[in-house]
Amino acid sequence: MKSAPEKLRGFTLVELLVSMAIGTMVLLAAASLLGSSGDSYERVGGGVATEREARALISQLGSDLSTAVFHKDGVIEKSGESWPADKLGFLSLQPAGAQTDKERIGDLCAVNYYIKDETIAGKTVRCLMRGFRESKDTFAALENDTVAPLFSARDKIDEPVAFGVVSFEARPKSRDASGAWIDWVENETKAPEALELRLVVARRELAGRLKTSADWDGETPAGKQLGSLAEAHKNRYLEVYGAMIRFGNHEAL
Repeated sequence: MKSAPEKLRGFTLVELLVSMAIGTMVLLAAASLLGSSGDSYERVGGGVATEREARALISQLGSDLSTAVFHKDGVIEKSGESWPADKLGFLSLQPAGAQTDKERIGDLCAVNYYIKDETIAGKTVRCLMRGFRESKDTFAALENDTVAPLFSARDKIDEPVAFGVVSFEARPKSRDASGAWIDWVENETKAPEALELRLVVARRELAGRLKTSADWDGETPAGKQLGSLAEAHKNRYLEVYGAMIRFGNHEAL
């Protein structure tokens, strides 16, 4: 005689509720993990982009300074702000490819660097600008003894070479009798032997929150996240880069 088959037993309401609760916890944990991974990826990606841009800038500065020619009206202006915004202006030998055929009559050009707030997509971005005056203008200025205006900022001509720049320092150096680097003593006949550069750049996650000049000056709650120059190397929102670049020609033109 065959025994009666056992009835199939389903889940009780309590078991279903417990299973749903456990599943929800697993999903929340996975979502949190994915969100954290996404934030980490954004921080790493922003840091890589910032480093790439900073290295490109230092390479450009190095190229300009390697063929620099000293002139008494050149600009090496030290900023006294809490976040320095130094200014540079010097003559430099530039290849033909860097100039237009119309404005090229030689290889001596004028280059200048300075910080400026630019409006991009409706918000303020602090940029390091590069001004470039071709050889035709440079030689005309030399003939008329009007070199200084070559290093003045010019709207719609000068171009940003780095974005999100919090600070730019370019400090002139020379060597003493023992060969140690010391601060260059300003004069009209001999150039510094090198420039000590220091660049502080806001990473994307902070730069996106700095929307006005007051933000970039550190005067607002968002700007307070910049901290101080002395602690910039410890700030997770900032990248600090430095280099010592030789000044090409030490004798005055």
